[in-house]
Amino acid sequence: MTTEIIATDAGDARITWHRAKKPVLILAVSHGAGGGIEARDLQALARVLPEHGVTVALVEQPWRVAGKKVASAPKTLDVGWRGIWPAVAKAGLPVISGGRSAGARVACRTATELGAHAVLALAFPLHPPGKPEKSRADELLGAGVPTLVVQGGNDPWGRPEEFPEGAYELVEVPSGDHGLAVPKRAEISQEQALEVLTAGVVQWVASLG
Repeated sequence: MTTEIIATDAGDARITWHRAKKPVLILAVSHGAGGGIEARDLQALARVLPEHGVTVALVEQPWRVAGKKVASAPKTLDVGWRGIWPAVAKAGLPVISGGRSAGARVACRTATELGAHAVLALAFPLHPPGKPEKSRADELLGAGVPTLVVQGGNDPWGRPEEFPEGAYELVEVPSGDHGLAVPKRAEISQEQALEVLTAGVVQWVASLG
């Protein structure tokens, strides 16, 4: 594991690299508006994917690196993501653009522009809790590249059955909330929930060719 600071027009971002021995793909993935790269799903992917030929670049947006507690506006998040892209693309390997929650929105909005190979959207915030009329489906449907959504079955920001039909795949984590946490009474354990996530992503990555 290595880290590097990347200067962007939104401030300094930080990349923590989890490298595969013989990488064939790179997954650049960032956090949401309420947390950082310590999120359970991001850490699970960083542990598992390098064994399958995928180097994982965990990206901290400039607002997190600067120690701020409130996320930047969406346009500023996009600026930060554009700024780190040359660093993740310089190896010449196909890059999957990914993120959780607000980071998933960034990945979808910028995928075509940046030439992403695909998009991984973790806990995509389809709408604010209790406000299904404020849908962000257009961002997801507009990614323009192969897309996988991994969504908790009880995510108040969008349950799997609320998602519109479209050209993307969806893996449901049973009983998972927006952080893909499952309650103790759930039919699966937290460890099993993360296995659903990682197995789904590994299978999807293998299908990308």
